[in-house]
Amino acid sequence: MLVALAPATARADDARVAARSFGSDLATARRIAAALLVHPLPAQLLRVRCERVGPHADCGLVVSGTKFHRPLDLAAWDDEIAGLIDGAYAAAPEVDEIDCWATVPLNAGKGTVVSGDYAKPTAATVFSITVPRAARSAVRARLAGGAGVFWDPAFRASLSKGTTG
Repeated sequence: MLVALAPATARADDARVAARSFGSDLATARRIAAALLVHPLPAQLLRVRCERVGPHADCGLVVSGTKFHRPLDLAAWDDEIAGLIDGAYAAAPEVDEIDCWATVPLNAGKGTVVSGDYAKPTAATVFSITVPRAARSAVRARLAGGAGVFWDPAFRASLSKGTTG
């Protein structure tokens, strides 16, 4: 007798989903993380944070700008980001806005204060985009055209050369 096996999926109780989900709307964060982590991603999804104030819900997706699971050039990066945003909205269509950004680690140096009032940053944002629900269908055009997209010039140049990873 043959038994059909379900494809590998991330579940809301999956340890990876729980470890990467944060915010005041934890249920939505976990639902989005579970949907996005079903398959391996070229860029690491580090955090899904959802905050809710009354009926308004915003979610943030933090992606690593280093250590990609496969080489990414600029076009592949744009596809990855658009796919994450599309997937997040598919998992939680009630969300009002999705912010997506990428960070890279900074060397703070041995003995440097990294928390508190005199903390030195340990990461830098190298990419960001905010996509309101009403504008979600235009995310690919915005990524291609650069409207409302922040890029660290060196990070973008490395993707353009296919050397980031």
